[in-house]
Amino acid sequence: MRKAFFIFALFFGVAVSVLNAQTDPGKQRDQLFQTAVSAYESGHFAEALPPLEKLIREVPNNFEVNELLGLVYAAQSQDAKANERLAAAVRIKPNDAAARSNLAASYARLGKMDLAEEQFKKAAELDPENFDTNHNLGEAYVRTGQVAKAIPYLEKAQRLTTTSYDNGYDLSLAYFVSGRLAEARTAVQSLLKVKDTAELHNLLAQIEEKDGNFIAAVNQFEAAAHIEPSESNLFDWAGELMVHRTLDPAVEVFRQATDRYPNSPRLMVGLGMAYYARGNYDDAVKALLRGADLNPSDPRVYKFLSRAYDSSPSQANDVIERFRRFAELQPNNGMALYYYAMSLWKGKRAQDPDFDPKQIESLLKRAIAADPKFPEAHLQLGNLNADQGKFAEAIPEYQRALELNSDLADAHYRLAQSYVRTGQKDKAQDQFQVYQQLRAQHLADLDKQRADIRQFVYSEKDSAQP
Repeated sequence: MRKAFFIFALFFGVAVSVLNAQTDPGKQRDQLFQTAVSAYESGHFAEALPPLEKLIREVPNNFEVNELLGLVYAAQSQDAKANERLAAAVRIKPNDAAARSNLAASYARLGKMDLAEEQFKKAAELDPENFDTNHNLGEAYVRTGQVAKAIPYLEKAQRLTTTSYDNGYDLSLAYFVSGRLAEARTAVQSLLKVKDTAELHNLLAQIEEKDGNFIAAVNQFEAAAHIEPSESNLFDWAGELMVHRTLDPAVEVFRQATDRYPNSPRLMVGLGMAYYARGNYDDAVKALLRGADLNPSDPRVYKFLSRAYDSSPSQANDVIERFRRFAELQPNNGMALYYYAMSLWKGKRAQDPDFDPKQIESLLKRAIAADPKFPEAHLQLGNLNADQGKFAEAIPEYQRALELNSDLADAHYRLAQSYVRTGQKDKAQDQFQVYQQLRAQHLADLDKQRADIRQFVYSEKDSAQP
């Protein structure tokens, strides 16, 4: 949900008469209070403070003075002091709905949402036909994750003020979060007639996406990006295209987005993923290298960089350097150590004099120590032993890999080969049969890649929600 906001109310139309008296001190208090009201209403909060602090000492039980002083403190982010004065005002006038709302908003700013909810409910009971009280109570429920409870109050607030954009947006978003997609769509479409904004088109796109309407979703993400070409809107548009394998437009949108926002890690990684999905492996590696430089600690970029590197080893030195840095940044991360090992192994195979199997072995063993349930590390350690003719040592690594993940087709195949080399032909035949059954694994790998792309795009969208 977008960040909730609460409305402070100020009703001092008769305030001066409350302080007025037929004495000189009474007149002076009237003047001080009027000065404070004028300063507050004009936004000069610091000027409002001295007369109110003088008045509170003289008339500590005056409702208007407590209320206005609380609002001035709140405007200056002195939340504890504001809460004390606003609570005093409620004690003086417990049936004043605006005072209850102000106290509730103060509790919300202090993070005391249970107390805020209590005061908002009392305000709504006192003035059930007031837009602010209904809106604020709805927002209080949103803040505490009780979206279903929020909806009736947001609905009522919207009926009371049909042109309220902020309440209408929050109501639309609440419908969406609750899975009430038809109502969410209708609410957004109505609100677009009030104000045509990028965030409304983006929300409508999310609604259409969740409802399975891909083309409509793309069109709305595109509309949002045209109205407001922010980094977030461009990512949402390009990401939606990529998730649904509309790869040429996805690459183009990501490319233009990275030109506009060259220091955005997720846009750069998205561009690399789109290039990879389209089969442009060299370009994918270049973009992902840049993404790794922009956010060296993000493990996701290295997963995609490793895949692109498998298909495009020409930039070996640059790739090895990034994986080395990642391993140094996260020395207890099994995946980081594994990626570094595999990048060295692949990068040096074509240059045998520089190939150091002991370094690869050490990194793979460190990866296993960091993450004992890492099947791919066991598989590759087995491969390393087998490539050196150490088939007896390779076999337990393959067996452990398959204990952790029995669907690793390559582990079955390489285990079968090792059994052949060690004279265990019956066992080898069993493993070859399993391998044959898993020959369609490459299709599953493609599905996994698509799932990883969806996870990256959707997690980035979720993390960007205010």
